[in-house]
Amino acid sequence: MSKTERPSRARAAEHPGGRDQSRDSARLAVRKTYKLYIGGAFPRSESGRSYVVTSSKGDFLANASKASRKDARDAVTAARKAFGGWSGATPYNRGQVLYRVAEMLESRRAQFAAELSETGTKKAGEVVDAAVDRLVWYAGWADKIAAVTGSTNPVAGPYFNVSSPEPTGVVAVVAPDEPLLGLVSVIAPVIVTGNTCVVIASERAPLPSITLAEVLATSDLPAGVVNVLTGSVKEIAPWLAAHMDVNALDLTGVGDENLAIACEEAAAENLKRVFRPGKTDWSADPGTRRLTAFLETKTVWHPTGA
Repeated sequence: MSKTERPSRARAAEHPGGRDQSRDSARLAVRKTYKLYIGGAFPRSESGRSYVVTSSKGDFLANASKASRKDARDAVTAARKAFGGWSGATPYNRGQVLYRVAEMLESRRAQFAAELSETGTKKAGEVVDAAVDRLVWYAGWADKIAAVTGSTNPVAGPYFNVSSPEPTGVVAVVAPDEPLLGLVSVIAPVIVTGNTCVVIASERAPLPSITLAEVLATSDLPAGVVNVLTGSVKEIAPWLAAHMDVNALDLTGVGDENLAIACEEAAAENLKRVFRPGKTDWSADPGTRRLTAFLETKTVWHPTGA
């Protein structure tokens, strides 16, 4: 053994496994590829496009997929395919699934906190905790919202008259720029009531939305119930608003007044429900407004004594 070999081996022996630390310091990190989330899978945009996502300080973070109209159509198809099974599940089961999402989100708290910090979010850890709590809160409403919004109606005649809520169908959601708590707050009430959705993530800060999609994919949520698109809101939102197989539209994240009006006009073609709440304090008690926004009321008449 030569004298020149001994020092390097001695250094290697100082580290677990006998590895030379100089090798580790030269290792290149495996960068995460942020894709779309459609039908339970993570495809790249069919257009092959992407766009640069930067931190609040202007530093490069990643390239995110830039969804196209074809991606939006694929997402609507996936959401429609999943609607029958998801809306037919028991409310209690939907609540269980949402609670499982909360569990998985909390298990990745550090990762979400790091991603939120890059967007300039203050007290990122507390924001993640609030998102977990919001999911648990909505999960608890799963088997209670029908009792609160349904009714037995007095009628003049020998009939039972009962009104009960049912999910609207496929909901297109433009998520707010609050990239986790706001995102969770628009998705959870839509799906816990039996709807499926296509979500356009925050264009400015899309990375937490794809990480959330990874949580959804491992949380017993059936494929297609939630589909996440990243890219240009101005490009995708009008097409979803005009899509004839979309039943409702949530314009929470649309800040451009002209774009919001254009989407509302396009949604009128097939009488979509349109929810446009204005400025929202995501830390406040959400109430039941979003739970009832995408429910239809079915009223049944039945003769008494039969």
